[in-house]
Amino acid sequence: MSPMQAQYSMVCNEQGGIKDDIFVYRLARAGEFLLCVNASNRDKIVSWLTGHGREVPDCRVSDRSAEIAQIALQGQAARAIVAALGLPQLGQLKLRESTMVRVVDVDCLVARTGYTGEFGYEFYVYGPAGTVWDQLLEKGKSFGVKPAGLGARDLLRLEMGYLLYGNDIDEATTPIEAGAEWAVSFEKGEFVGKPVLLAQKQAGLSRRFVGFELLEKGVPRHGFTILSASSPQSPIGEVTSGNLSPLLQKGIGLGYVSPEYAKVGTDLFIDIRGKAVPAQVVKPAFYKRPAK
Repeated sequence: MSPMQAQYSMVCNEQGGIKDDIFVYRLARAGEFLLCVNASNRDKIVSWLTGHGREVPDCRVSDRSAEIAQIALQGQAARAIVAALGLPQLGQLKLRESTMVRVVDVDCLVARTGYTGEFGYEFYVYGPAGTVWDQLLEKGKSFGVKPAGLGARDLLRLEMGYLLYGNDIDEATTPIEAGAEWAVSFEKGEFVGKPVLLAQKQAGLSRRFVGFELLEKGVPRHGFTILSASSPQSPIGEVTSGNLSPLLQKGIGLGYVSPEYAKVGTDLFIDIRGKAVPAQVVKPAFYKRPAK
């Protein structure tokens, strides 16, 4: 990574299971990095980093969770809003690039990252987050900006087929099983979990991660059983994420199934409170932006 670049990555345990999926930011100062982890995994990741950091000369780990807030500005008007904020230079940032700016005398690391599938920025606020929040709402009012929480983010990331920790991935799931082998480099040298992941890659998988769409009305949810289409409809997997897409007006979901049912176009059933609702395996993203 070059200075001020960002990268999506995963922290694995010794068995190759995912302790967390993270964003790593290489900062301008040599040898300094910022890791953005899931809040629910903060303690275990700090412990993991601190423990392994003891093995690395001159490595210092600092938990700055109480000092830095994150605000995500996502959507097609994001570039116009940061320009109205007096930060037109942010319009030149490329995907996964970042820079330091000041918003009303508050230092912010701003990155072209996000987890919605839309164009946008993430503000890492090194100061009073409320000040930056208020400015974004004020300058974005004429562009239709609105406050949104994690419920909105969850639905947007689902429409893109993005993984959610605790639902789609956890410490019992490996990046290979989750279809995220692209986030693992076996050529970079040794890393925690590498032997197990390499063996799994070579031996093949006992389950695969898939996306599916319902063919009839219904809302799939986390934990629902995935059934085979052939009679008898036997359990072949489990839904990890699901909801009704407001854009597509159909039920969509993610989950793990036996490898023989993972091919795109395969018919399935989802057990929704005792009713077998027909579905079909599709390749995410579910929502594809219309061509202009």
